[in-house]
Amino acid sequence: MEKVVGGKIPYSISMKDDSPFVFAGLWECWKDPANDEWLHTCTIITGEPNEFVREIHTRMPVILPEEHHDAWLSGEAGKEVLVSFPADRMKAWPISSRVNSPKNNDPQIIAPIEPESVAEPENSPQLL
Repeated sequence: MEKVVGGKIPYSISMKDDSPFVFAGLWECWKDPANDEWLHTCTIITGEPNEFVREIHTRMPVILPEEHHDAWLSGEAGKEVLVSFPADRMKAWPISSRVNSPKNNDPQIIAPIEPESVAEPENSPQLL
């Protein structure tokens, strides 16, 4: 989210060619020592933002290029693939703050909002 006077502006981010993308993540099953229940947990790995996302946020999920998917999932790849995704392959647009509530779950959540409804800072990302 980008900070502006009076609040923050949420953005939807995707690939310029609208292709799907994959976040690097970890999962684990472990037994909770407090109650002996097995828990299945996961996390998305974040890192430094690339120059595009840096204009919107101070960190970003690590996006794995397709050539690293199999190695990451098999455990063959390590930290060497956890690098910033190329900024020139991404696009972003401002969306409604309705996205901040889980009770709102409809396609309009990621619809672009009118540019005049957003106070656009000098160095904002290229909006579509």
